[in-house]
Amino acid sequence: MEIDRKNHWETVYETKQPCEVSWTQENPKTSLDFIRKTHLDKTAKIIDIGGGDSKLVDFLLKDGYENITILDISANALDRAKKRLGINTEKVNWIVSDITEFKPETKYDIWHDRATFHFLTTSGQIKKYAEITKKWVTNFIIIGTFSENGPKKCSGLDIKQYSEKEIENQFSDNFKKLKCITEDHITPFETKQNFTFCVFEKIK
Repeated sequence: MEIDRKNHWETVYETKQPCEVSWTQENPKTSLDFIRKTHLDKTAKIIDIGGGDSKLVDFLLKDGYENITILDISANALDRAKKRLGINTEKVNWIVSDITEFKPETKYDIWHDRATFHFLTTSGQIKKYAEITKKWVTNFIIIGTFSENGPKKCSGLDIKQYSEKEIENQFSDNFKKLKCITEDHITPFETKQNFTFCVFEKIK
């Protein structure tokens, strides 16, 4: 199953352009707002989970953030982002890994995840994810998932919808909720996807 998941995403990024996939954002405004409002220094270690070829990294570099890691299951996705960034590629740390198999080598101040967590549909996968964040995140988790009013599938795969309360429950042992919003993401093909977007702070 794990291999199938990787193959699925490699194929998606090999065969589809950004305008052909629903998650594309020209300006990841909510993610940026939440990251900026942590008021951490520009040297803060930020990891973008399932970052793929998202443009969040472009905006973070432009903002002056110096310590960015992008993790994705798909090497094709990261190759696409590297190509776009050109010389700035060297300023970013790139990791190809399934999030449930990720073995960090450093702690992260900000853990950002827009639309990866909701692909974890078994209690085992969700527990593993929570364990990784507990051990390896020092300050903030910023997480966006499909809400209970959002899609039930994405890219042909089942997802798990989350209300504000449900997503809070997954992390409440180690993180306190600072803020949650719901918002509509307009896809490149003019459809709406309703997201639950939350920021949590580590309980010290």
